[in-house]
Amino acid sequence: MAAKPAHLITGAASGIGAIVAERLAKRGDQLWLLARNEVRAKELEDRFPDSRTLVADLSEPRRLAEVLENQDMPTRLDSLLHIAGVVDVGAVAELDSKVWNVTLAVNLAAPAELTRLLLPQVRTAQGHIIFLNSRQGLRANATWSAYAASKHGLRALADALREEEHDSGVRVTSIHPSRTATPMLQKVHRQEEKEYDATRWIRPESVATTVLTALDQSRDAEITDLTIGPGR
Repeated sequence: MAAKPAHLITGAASGIGAIVAERLAKRGDQLWLLARNEVRAKELEDRFPDSRTLVADLSEPRRLAEVLENQDMPTRLDSLLHIAGVVDVGAVAELDSKVWNVTLAVNLAAPAELTRLLLPQVRTAQGHIIFLNSRQGLRANATWSAYAASKHGLRALADALREEEHDSGVRVTSIHPSRTATPMLQKVHRQEEKEYDATRWIRPESVATTVLTALDQSRDAEITDLTIGPGR
């Protein structure tokens, strides 16, 4: 009997990541869920009882290798799904170095380091690495400089990785949704001092469907980039 597909997901606690995890769990796939602390890991284990959890703080990418070395790790991964992210909006004149450092760490340096650490397992399965990017990773708007810079860098990471791993059979996809009705967007609206109306934005379920569409693409083709805008 073939082994169940195995997926490692960051950001599975809420929003798009939680929906992707729920859908993969319903298939009976094996889930490895990254949590930033033991409390969040317990919450994920309660929500996804058949999953395995790893504890690591993405805001400290330099410590990922040391932290994960002492935990049980998957031996193969059919996908590595980078969905976690952080955002703080504000003019360049207002954003301090702490915002820049945390944003670049979580959104760019941590996915790069986690990919480096788990690439052997993805290669073993000739698996798929998906980076949940943003429309801000294609064009930066005012007050989004730190977030957009991290996402522009994430696209560059994906593009370079795709070329490097093509011959190993590893597929790499960047997904660029516009504003999506998630807790992250609620935070943005508070920072912008704007009213939040979830019905105006893309549903997280729609983005999750796009992630699975890329993941389920037949082996004869590779979806490299997908951009998702609001419907009419």
